[in-house]
Amino acid sequence: HTSKHGESKVLRECTLPLTGKGVVDRIITNLGVLDVGHKGLHLVELADGVTEAELRAATEATIV
Repeated sequence: HTSKHGESKVLRECTLPLTGKGVVDRIITNLGVLDVGHKGLHLVELADGVTEAELRAATEATIV
């Protein structure tokens, strides 16, 4: 979910070249599972021992 420097890997916008735009519909990380929607990410499940506040703090993208 985060880099070794603590920076979020779940970003508002990708800055790398894309091979396909809009093809990801679910993100699974060590902190939880997020579905990708039109207005932002939707929390599906938290990993054991992770709070919603911790996941939100580690996520740059909007969680609705």
